[in-house]
Amino acid sequence: MLINSENIDDKNLIPITNKPHALLPFLQSQSATSLSRLYQSPSSCLSIFRLLDSVERQLAMNLLWLESAISLTTMGAWVVQDKKKVYDDALDMLSRLHILHIQSGKLSLNTTFKTSLRHAITGGGITGSFGVPAEKDEKRPPMDIEGLDGYALERWETILHFMVSSGTGQNPTRPSQGVLYLLQRSGLMSNQHGSLPQITSAGFQFLLHPPHAQLWDLLLQYLHMAEERQMDLVEVLTFFFMLSTMELGREYLTENLSQTQKAMLDDLRDYGLIWQRRASSRRFSPSRLATTLTSSSPSLPTSTGTASSLQQGFIVLETNYRVYAYTDNPLQTAVLNLFVSLKYRFPNLVVGSITRDSVRRALNNGISAEQIISYLTTHAHPQMRKFVSLSCAYFFSRLNPLIPVTVQDQIRLWELEKERLKSQEGYLYTAFASQADYEFVLAYAKQLDVVLWENSAKRCFFGSLEGHSNIRSFIERRTSGGN
Repeated sequence: MLINSENIDDKNLIPITNKPHALLPFLQSQSATSLSRLYQSPSSCLSIFRLLDSVERQLAMNLLWLESAISLTTMGAWVVQDKKKVYDDALDMLSRLHILHIQSGKLSLNTTFKTSLRHAITGGGITGSFGVPAEKDEKRPPMDIEGLDGYALERWETILHFMVSSGTGQNPTRPSQGVLYLLQRSGLMSNQHGSLPQITSAGFQFLLHPPHAQLWDLLLQYLHMAEERQMDLVEVLTFFFMLSTMELGREYLTENLSQTQKAMLDDLRDYGLIWQRRASSRRFSPSRLATTLTSSSPSLPTSTGTASSLQQGFIVLETNYRVYAYTDNPLQTAVLNLFVSLKYRFPNLVVGSITRDSVRRALNNGISAEQIISYLTTHAHPQMRKFVSLSCAYFFSRLNPLIPVTVQDQIRLWELEKERLKSQEGYLYTAFASQADYEFVLAYAKQLDVVLWENSAKRCFFGSLEGHSNIRSFIERRTSGGN
């Protein structure tokens, strides 16, 4: 079967993985009524089709042009025995999304989904489902693709740079209040005791993800907040899917958007998903962040220093804990500053050392030793990988040769050192008149399960703060009663 549509392309399909796309579990949690409304939009059906893995897409395409249901036996005959579990998992996924109906031993596609996906492939359906392109204005031409890429990159890096720099004494550019609220609600930053927001352990793990996964982490939190803001969740999802099917570099009209979707324009500008000449403009242009939401294409331009460095790696780590980072990107430098003591900065090189103090500073901010090691491994310079593959792969096959083992062990030891001592508030009970009094009060405290430490030789024990009032009352009653 040939599909003649510019909206479906191999590069726009999410490749098969063991883990489903982050959005699919969220869609599974929605009601059948909400999904039925969502499937009325051809762009939504096409976008969800892209998010499915290859087996699920194959099943959907096999059933798309059938006018009647097909029996499970007939469909199962196409499956080889050793791939039966993959087939069953695909059926389960499609059923949970209410794309596939299984009744009386027969399979059929959701009628609404089938009609909309057909329209997405052949044309037709709801007017403006893929956006309404604006006519070209010679006096005010739209921003070109290079300008949109620069705009999206600047907005996105502003968010990431604020995450890693806030609370460190630097003065990074502050994102909008809506972005800050989203970062705190998603647990990527925390605001303790009224201080400036600081990155959390989850936030550092967030930095290890590729831009596409980072974007969906934030958008999923945005979806969870939609009902709190009295926004129609289906319209929010529909707009995301509409953006993902738009053409990069074209302008679109806002006239066909609902009130909810128009209100979203302000938020999406802050994230770098869309560009508008003015906030009141009736036109908008989607950036690459938006047009790649449901595809496997890079979310950010690969020609920039950031994206190319992230793909190739830029960190060289020596056994003497010296770090050489071949980058001129402020964001990458700020991330390293979280756990590296920086010494020198050159136009395209940053030199520093991993020290006990720098690692402890990172640990105090909620960053774990494994996260530090993972970041160094993920962004290791290609020369380190080449060296390992040529000379050390055999000897270190059971270890992690990209990062010197001595450095890994020392980072973990510094973490254990931090966890060696724990403090807890309480009261020390001592100066008992006799051994009998000591044992009697100690037994009562043990019944309450509030004893943290005891020393029988010195007739003293340490109790928790919660149990002090009960122990004190018990001692006073015993003293006054003489028993």
